[in-house]
Amino acid sequence: MPASKRDQLLATAEQLFYEQGFHATGIDRIVAAAGVVRMTLYNHFASKEALVMAVLAARHERFLAHLDAATASAAPGQATMVLVDAHGDWLARYSQHGCIQAKAMGEFANHSDGIHALAAAAKRDLLARIEATVSYDGLAHRNGLPRHLFMMLEGSNMAVALLGVQTALSDTRAMADTLLASARSNDQ
Repeated sequence: MPASKRDQLLATAEQLFYEQGFHATGIDRIVAAAGVVRMTLYNHFASKEALVMAVLAARHERFLAHLDAATASAAPGQATMVLVDAHGDWLARYSQHGCIQAKAMGEFANHSDGIHALAAAAKRDLLARIEATVSYDGLAHRNGLPRHLFMMLEGSNMAVALLGVQTALSDTRAMADTLLASARSNDQ
């Protein structure tokens, strides 16, 4: 079944925004790449800002579903590393040039409170997932561990573009191992 025009616009806009930036990508470029007319875009999205917000929301939903699918069957004590690996898998597949949410936060910090707030909420959602996973693994009492893991994963978003996928993901996994081993050794 062919994608709906709305889905086609979302996919095209996401790719262009990710590759070229939000401000650098105009509506004319999006409609041309999607093979639709301008009116089709405005029938689905009231403005470019609405399109950006829809792109960010859709990508975030896919990201969370990716993490949730990976961690759903993880055994207690293993879930945090499964989440770290799932995050790395997402970066390798879909995010080798940094995080689109972080890009949006940077580009819209002074231009759109709505877009900036949506992207910031996505980051808080990731931190909440990490907190829940750490708790499931029995390490919730380790103050700061979820934030440390969050900061590590956020750093890996940039490191992938700078160091390459394999190096960044290998280093991220090694740091996660160290953080978790330290948290567990403090329990004994």
